[in-house]
Amino acid sequence: MRIKIVCAGKIKEKWLSEGIAEYVKRLSKYCSVEFIEVPDSPDSIPVSRALETEGKLMLTKIGDSDHVWVMDLHGRLMTSEEISDKLIKGLEKGGSTLTVVIGGSNGLSPDIIKRADERICLGNITLTHQMTRLILLEQIYRGFKIAGNEKYHK
Repeated sequence: MRIKIVCAGKIKEKWLSEGIAEYVKRLSKYCSVEFIEVPDSPDSIPVSRALETEGKLMLTKIGDSDHVWVMDLHGRLMTSEEISDKLIKGLEKGGSTLTVVIGGSNGLSPDIIKRADERICLGNITLTHQMTRLILLEQIYRGFKIAGNEKYHK
């Protein structure tokens, strides 16, 4: 099984990179995790152009048969149990691969949202797109634990 995470920009903070690495290591029991980073658009260009540029680059990293989640503030709020269920079903639909897209600081292009099979919101709070990676990985890890009826802290 494979989780492919397509995202804008690079992680700059060491503590965040270390947290992400920890969850990638934990997830190795269940799946491989691949990060595909596209360049973050500079704040100096109009938001619409930034979204279009990032969106076009992201779409080139998504296969025609990929099952795609987007992390979206306007997506569906789910419990960890619902994420677990969607995770397992998404891996089945995507031929053992789930592609997750995390937009940059401006969000997601309309073309990426149209391509999504699931629009998921991690909460009614604003997170940096870098922090979203860590929280997403934790929820995926929790999802595998739930699906396998394995113990994990509550």
